[in-house]
Parts: sequence; structure tokens; C-alpha cells
Amino acid sequence: LDILTLLGVEHGIIALTKVDAVGAERTAAATQEVRQFVAGTFLQDAPILPISNITGQGFEEFYEALKAMVAGITPKTANGIFRVPVERAFAAKGYGTIVAGIPTCGSIGIGDEVELLPQRKKGRVRSVQVYGRDSTQAMAGQCAAINVPQWDHKDIERGNVVTVSEYFAPRQWYLCEFKLLDCEKGDLKNGARVKFHTGTSETVAGVYLFQEGNLQPGRQCLIQVCLNDPVVAGPRDHFILRSLSPTRTLGGGIIVEAIDRRLKRTHPDVLADIAERAKAVAQPKAFAEYCVKTAESVAADEKQISLRTKTPLKELAPLLAELAAEGRIVPLSAKVYIHADTARRVRGLLLDTVRNFHRQRPESPGVTREQFMIDSAVRKDVFDVLVEQLRSEGKLVERKGCLALPEHREQINNAEQQLLQNVETMFKSHPFDPPGLQEVADKMRITPAQLQRVIRILSEQQRLVRVEQDMYFHAEAVATAREKLVAYIRANGGLESVQFKYVLDTTRKYAIPLLDYFDKIGLTRRMGYTRLLR
Repeated sequence: LDILTLLGVEHGIIALTKVDAVGAERTAAATQEVRQFVAGTFLQDAPILPISNITGQGFEEFYEALKAMVAGITPKTANGIFRVPVERAFAAKGYGTIVAGIPTCGSIGIGDEVELLPQRKKGRVRSVQVYGRDSTQAMAGQCAAINVPQWDHKDIERGNVVTVSEYFAPRQWYLCEFKLLDCEKGDLKNGARVKFHTGTSETVAGVYLFQEGNLQPGRQCLIQVCLNDPVVAGPRDHFILRSLSPTRTLGGGIIVEAIDRRLKRTHPDVLADIAERAKAVAQPKAFAEYCVKTAESVAADEKQISLRTKTPLKELAPLLAELAAEGRIVPLSAKVYIHADTARRVRGLLLDTVRNFHRQRPESPGVTREQFMIDSAVRKDVFDVLVEQLRSEGKLVERKGCLALPEHREQINNAEQQLLQNVETMFKSHPFDPPGLQEVADKMRITPAQLQRVIRILSEQQRLVRVEQDMYFHAEAVATAREKLVAYIRANGGLESVQFKYVLDTTRKYAIPLLDYFDKIGLTRRMGYTRLLR
């Protein structure tokens, strides 16, 4: 009874047999004894029905109670990823290997591909039987036999698992919710060695408690188990712990999730996370939200969520749609999501990044998108969506091709402003044969550091355009060159590279870098030595 209770069995009827052999007084006493015996189990409120095989007494009442109980039970569904713990495997003449067991979730049909774990052998279902009869499919809760001729039955053991590819793998560490039975006489010590049972597998494990001290009888807590032999299990699977010797049932509970390594039980963040995870895993929708919230790269796509929650994409999609409608997750694209809390945190990070940039470069109109994304270290799809949100809300503005806080104003003193104007004039007066940077530094009598700062400011203010390394043109010159290039190609159907220096009345030294620049920004494309408009 303890094991059935720990495995989540919720319904039952108690038949008190052989009542024809005793009187009413003994029947009443036996009923009371049974009620005391099942106290604290799933049968504590179950009806106790007297029945006699000899006289037939109580059969009508028992049958009606059985029908009522069955009517109140929610039937198992075929939801989830198919998985069947192997009870036995054998060979049948003319068929090959037969694997028998009761699927814990999902369904499988003839022709479907399956994988045997931990052997990682794939095969295809040739035929199916359910309760000894031929069938086209087997689903959760049914006693099934699956014919997979590609496997050798001698390689298959009780405790192996048949499932579909990608979703499951043998794991050594699991996070679990555990309850120590009330009837257990001693505490469960941290680090205790026990037998771990889940599905049809059995292995020795070490138990590590997420609490100080030992676990007392009747109490429950989160634990992590380290298995001697990795097993295949999923979220919400039941498990049982038994002592090594003498063997007795200690307790059991629910597997929360496989973990990569032992977690630090004294770390506050770890304790908060595992508590949230254990609560979320009880409901598919809540677990999907948790997976989005704790995604390693800030956001998660449908496939990642599906693999972690062990939920087929067709069942996951409506859950994600509900979460998005409730504002708990934010779609970044058709299949990528970020949690609303994470989005708020990243939005704050983005604003802080711009704020820090203004503090370090008050003379700049703002930060370029490329530099902004590098400084914030936010993945591109998340960056694009959240920056656009901040812009639409007026929390970021775009000035001169840069992003800035709306209250920011460029801070440049008069002397530096004059220097900027003088340097700009040098480039403006030589539109298609601009000065080199060393020439600018020599003429303005400024240091390399000052030169770098001046060129950067003029570039950020879109007064200069860098065409290639250390070659800058005035923005008006680039615009004029663009107009002439487009007009020439439209008039002549194309432009030979050598012709561009004549169009601009310059030399090859400047004409070719400009052509390469226009290729790079997507204005033109190169076909041999000819430029065409894109």
C-alpha cells in the first residue's frame, strides 16, 4: 500500500471477503481493523464492501461501486513523448524481437521509428499488440508488445527504455521531491546509500538532501540522487527508495528533472531555483514558462522547450500561445520566446549600457547598433526586438544613425568644436582625394590620440564616412559619388571599374575603395570588372 500510494495511485475499493463465514459483529470489527490498516494510504477513504464468493452476498453493491469509481477516473491520454520501460524482451518466430511493457506516456504506431536506451539503437515498429490482440498503435497505460525486428532481444534487459529519438538519454543525477514514510523508524541521513526504483529500472544511488540535518519520518524535502548506473526518466515520473539490506521501502516521490551535476545545497539561489522548478514541473504550462524563464541564452525556441519539457511541439504550441496572451512570455519571432521578467531585466541592461556609453563619451551623439550589441552582450534576436520596443516607447531615440537616451546632448567644448570644424574642412575641400590621417595630424598639430578622437566624433556625427581602413571621405562627397554612380549605371547599364575614376575626376587610389564600399553597403554588386545596381 505504501508503494502504491507513493506511485500516485488514487482510486480503489476494498473487498472484505468470506463474510459468510462470520457474523455481523465480526464483520464490523474486521471493517474497523481494515480502516485502521489503510489509514494514511490512498485507500483511507475507500469504501469497504463485504462480499462472499459462496453466497454471492454484496456482489451487486460491489459491482455498482466499481462502476461508479471507474466512471469518476479520468482516462489516460496519448499526450506526451512515447516512452515504455521494458519489462521483458523475447524473440517470436517470423517476427523477431518483441519488447513488452506498459507505456508511461504518448503513443506509438506501426512504422514509427523508436530508439532503445541506453543502447542508443534505433529501429522501426513492424507490428503492435495491446492486451494480446493485434493493434495499429499502443498508448499510455496499455499492456503492449512492440515488434522491432532490427534489435536483438539478447541485448535488451528489464529497465531499458523504448522511446523516440532526441528527447531522452540515460542520466546519472536527478532532482527529486521525496517523502520519507511515516512508519520508517529512523531518519534518512544525507549521503545515504539506497536502492532507486523508477519505471522498471533498479540501481544503487546516493541521496543528498536539500536541508540541514537528517530527514525525519513523515517529512518531505527536495533531494538529488546520484545513480550508480544511469537510467532514463523524465519530469513527473514516480520513484521509490528502498534500503539496501535488509530491504524495506523508505519512501518515494516525483522526479523533477535530470541535472548535469551535484547542486550546492547551501547556496540560496540554488535553493530558490529548485523550489521554483519543483513547483513548476507539476503543470505542463508552468513548466514551459519556467523553461523559457531559465533559458541559458536568455531566450528559448520551441524545440528547446519541447526537448526539456518532454512535450511534443503540437501540444506545446497552445501552451506557449496562452503564456504569450497572458503576457508571461514575449514572442521574439514565430518560434522564439523570452520570459517577461527576463525581458524587463534585459531592457534595464540595455538602458544602462547606453547610459554608461554617454558617461564615457559625452561628446558622442550615441552608440552605434553594432557597438551597442557588443557592449550589451545580448543575442541579436533579443536585442532587435527589445531595442525596437524601447524606441517605440521613447526610452531610446535614434540620432545621426546612433541610439541614445532622449535626454542626452552632445558635450563638446569650444576649442574642440573649432578643431572638428577645421578637420572637417580639410576633407570637405578635397572631396574625392581626401587627406590621409597622418597628413591631418601634421597639419592640425595634434597627437595620434587627439586625431583618433576627432575622427571618431566626426564619424559618429556622420560628417565623415570610413570607406576602408584609415581612409575617410566627407559625407557629402560620398553622397555625391553615390548619385553619380547610380546615374552612370542607369544610363549605361553598368560601370567598368576603371571608368569610375573619370566619373569622379580622381585616381584609382580613391575610386576603387569607394566602389568596394558601395558593394559592401549593398548599393552595387560586382560581376567581373563591372558594377551593376543591386
